[in-house]
Formats: sequence, C-alpha cells, structure tokens
Amino acid sequence: MKTYHAEFVRAVHSPADFPRDNLPQIAFAGRSNVGKSSMINCLLAHKNIARISSHPGKTRTINFLLINRKFYFVDLPGYGYAKVSKAERQQWKRLIESYLIENQNLKALIHIIDSRIGLTERDEEMLLFSQGIGLKTLIAATKIDKLKQSDKVKQLRGIESRLSEYSLTEYIPFSARTKLGRNDFLRWIDDCLGS
Repeated sequence: MKTYHAEFVRAVHSPADFPRDNLPQIAFAGRSNVGKSSMINCLLAHKNIARISSHPGKTRTINFLLINRKFYFVDLPGYGYAKVSKAERQQWKRLIESYLIENQNLKALIHIIDSRIGLTERDEEMLLFSQGIGLKTLIAATKIDKLKQSDKVKQLRGIESRLSEYSLTEYIPFSARTKLGRNDFLRWIDDCLGS
C-alpha cells in the first residue's frame, strides 16, 4: 500500500454519524496507551494524523481517516482506561460494538497489544468479541523496541502461547520507532482490501 494522501475526516460520537459512502474500512483497536496512534502514523508515514497523547484515554470518539481517497483507517477509542466514569466506559463500549457489528464496510481489525505486557483481560474480551462476529483480525505486538533483546523471545513466545488458546497463529511484532513490521502490515492491509 502506497500512501499518497491521508486526511482526518470526522470524529464520531454516535452510530448515526458513521460515513455512508460504502468505502472499505480497516479498524484499529487496543487498550489505552498501547501505541495505537503511533502505529497508524507510522503506517501512513504521517507525523500527527492520528493524535498522540501522553494521557491515556485521549481518544474518546471513533476517528475516521480517509486514505488515498479509497478507504478508511478507523481509530477506535482505547479500552480499559480506568480514569473515566463507568457510564462513559459503557458508552464507549456500546459505540465500539455498534461499529464492529453493524458495519458492512469493515474489512478487518488490527488488534494492538503491548509486547511488554502481553494479553490483558480486556484484550481477551476483545479477541472473543471479534471472533464471535467472525471479524478478520491480525494482532500487532507493539513497542517491541522497548524490550531488551534477552526478553524479546520470552515475551513473544508467551504471546504466541496465549494466542494459540484462541486458535490465532498469526501476529506481527511492531515498532513505530524503528518501523519493524510496517511493511508486513501494509501487505496484509493490501490483501484485506483486495488491492
């Protein structure tokens, strides 16, 4: 996938505001502070199209980014952020579930986990949900550059073992800083889009 043009289109608070242009979509999900915005920016070779914050839970809307005027990257709110009210977390959950279940244009989900932490309980909930609706999913193990070389193999083996419990065999280690895994994700996205 070559990115010639990327633009922020809209931030959505309600299913009524989802784009209706029937363009294909690739969604990005992960817990708060997992490196989702950094990954999107790296894939698109743009510095700030997805807003990066030092404060977890900053993305509170579903953000649509139009790529090459042909498809969307969709940045979902980070889940598992504790410093918001239970009611707000429930509102995010309903919005995300509505988007994932009812969206005929959604081609695939990139589910982002922190390679240093592995799968959390919230990650497992997301995995079960995406599998339950039959959504094509690829795991990104981000922040791999922050692991010591001696810890990488152990951590990745642990992630592999946990993913195998969900019959998932494919994941890609990723670093926004070194761009490790970038080309692999771009090829996978191309395949999902049939381009």
